[in-house]
Amino acid sequence: MDYLADYLNHLAHERGLSPLTRENYARDIRLLLKLAGDQPLKDIQPQHIRRFIAATHSRGLGGKSITRSLSAWRGFFDFLSRRHGFTVNPCLGIRGPKSARTLPQALSTDQAAKLVAIEEDSWLAIRDRAVLELFYSSGLRLAELVALNQDVLDLQSGTVTVTGKGNKTRIVPMGSHAIQAIKTWLDLRNLIPNVDSKALFTNRKGSRISGRALQYRLKQWAIRQGISSNVHPHMLRHSFATHVLQSSGDLRAVQEMLGHANISTTQVYTHLDFQHLTKVYDAAHPRARKK
Repeated sequence: MDYLADYLNHLAHERGLSPLTRENYARDIRLLLKLAGDQPLKDIQPQHIRRFIAATHSRGLGGKSITRSLSAWRGFFDFLSRRHGFTVNPCLGIRGPKSARTLPQALSTDQAAKLVAIEEDSWLAIRDRAVLELFYSSGLRLAELVALNQDVLDLQSGTVTVTGKGNKTRIVPMGSHAIQAIKTWLDLRNLIPNVDSKALFTNRKGSRISGRALQYRLKQWAIRQGISSNVHPHMLRHSFATHVLQSSGDLRAVQEMLGHANISTTQVYTHLDFQHLTKVYDAAHPRARKK
């Protein structure tokens, strides 16, 4: 019995998880199968899981990655218990190693504005400006943006309907700069021969653009716009959340726009906001200045 294939089918058709999320689950579970070797899955006990964790940790895998893998294994064994008669979930009660909590990296407002201010008028530049404006304007995940179709845009009301994790939809506002950039792109997009009739963002051949291609283009624009940070799509999402929170202080609204199921996930941005406040304090308060 191919338990992994059955589980991935369950994740796709019953839980509605995205291809990228399923790929991540598959990678973690293949790691489990590799660590187990010839050991039958039904015979794996908690002591085996602890040994697997120790082995991966000794190879340099970080605590956050191990915890994610452990979560995937726990869900896999839970599925095997419900569907295939397994009597033990060996991952229950086991925690991954602790790791230092790192705050998400965000651009400053000046850096973000500089990044999206693409003045070139080439085909790629027009498309990429629309992509970057939408990333920063609406805080989308990379997979969400790649999957966007034209029919989810409401340019009149300035909103986009996004399908996120768990196949959940949310409506997110778009800024005026993003709307104008998308309108300019759509005029150009409609001239592409054999263009994908649904996809919002495409390549020169008219096919839906890939996430990898967007990551590469973003890095190229960061270099060309003179931004030294290692810019990636999620950094624009972090920047969106940080800047909206700094301006509004409305954590619940940021949670809704990001599509976080739990507000504790969004609260990490309050730490970023606090860092911003302490920098302002250090620069402005006379008793904070170092001599």
